[in-house]
Amino acid sequence: MKTRKVMKSNFQSLFIVLMIALSIVSIFVVVNHSAAVSRPAPCSIAPLPKTTFEGAPSMLNCTVDGEHREALVYAPTFSIKGDKMPLVFAFHGHGGSMAEAEQKMHVQRAWPQAIVIYPQGLDRGRPHESECGNIDPVGNFSGWQVEANQPAGVGNKDLEFFDAMVETIRQKYNVDDDRVYSTGFSNGALFSYLLWAERGNTLAAIAEVSGRLWKTDELKERRPLLAIAGRTDTTDPTACQLASIEKAKEFDNANGTGDQCPAPTVVDPKAANPQCTLFPSSTQTPVKTLIHDGAHWYPSWAPEEIVKFFKNHKRS
Repeated sequence: MKTRKVMKSNFQSLFIVLMIALSIVSIFVVVNHSAAVSRPAPCSIAPLPKTTFEGAPSMLNCTVDGEHREALVYAPTFSIKGDKMPLVFAFHGHGGSMAEAEQKMHVQRAWPQAIVIYPQGLDRGRPHESECGNIDPVGNFSGWQVEANQPAGVGNKDLEFFDAMVETIRQKYNVDDDRVYSTGFSNGALFSYLLWAERGNTLAAIAEVSGRLWKTDELKERRPLLAIAGRTDTTDPTACQLASIEKAKEFDNANGTGDQCPAPTVVDPKAANPQCTLFPSSTQTPVKTLIHDGAHWYPSWAPEEIVKFFKNHKRS
């Protein structure tokens, strides 16, 4: 009888200890969850006057690695409650601006259901690369880093700016994490390739115009690619762009001769005779190319083709 009482007492003591432990764990989880939820966004977003830019976008502002950064934000003015929205980042070329990118690309007009971000680059020099040109090595004009851990004080500042924008947009809007995309022109296309290499787990697909994969960048996640290039480009030489496309095809398991696909119906004299080729992939990460007769140029038909491509691909 005495043994039973001792066993009962020990069981009650053990039960009390377990309940206390569970209570402590619960408090720890709640506190940490609350801290995560209440963590302020890295950047602020505020509406701009309607007369500043077409379509009344908002302006994103933040400080990353001691640099003031900003971007134009176009968000759908109407969406069904609970619907998740695609997110598109569109990067301008070397010496360009977010305003210029919006005017050229106008992705938000081609895809009004998507959140579209036009970030502003800062003065960025490029590491020396003789075989494919050596544009602005000092960094006198606005642009983007082209490789991870870039020398001359650049480091990963633009990659970290991208991270800050993604976190901020996710906190403010209902983003579909399986439909986050990057597109860019020229230096912005190089940065989109870099994002594929370093932030591929975030992206669903990439569309680049007149760009290439920097020689030190290594792709890690298979993603669909749309590549638009001019046959007479000497700024980012066509041969270098085509070599990057071949690397992407091999990585994406999209080898073979490819299938002819419908060419754009919009006519652009500076990007005439675009030839469309689709390279299917055994891993569902196809590569599509649109090669035209022009040079270093953003075709007027590019936005519609890019949006059409993005709509066909979600992250899997």
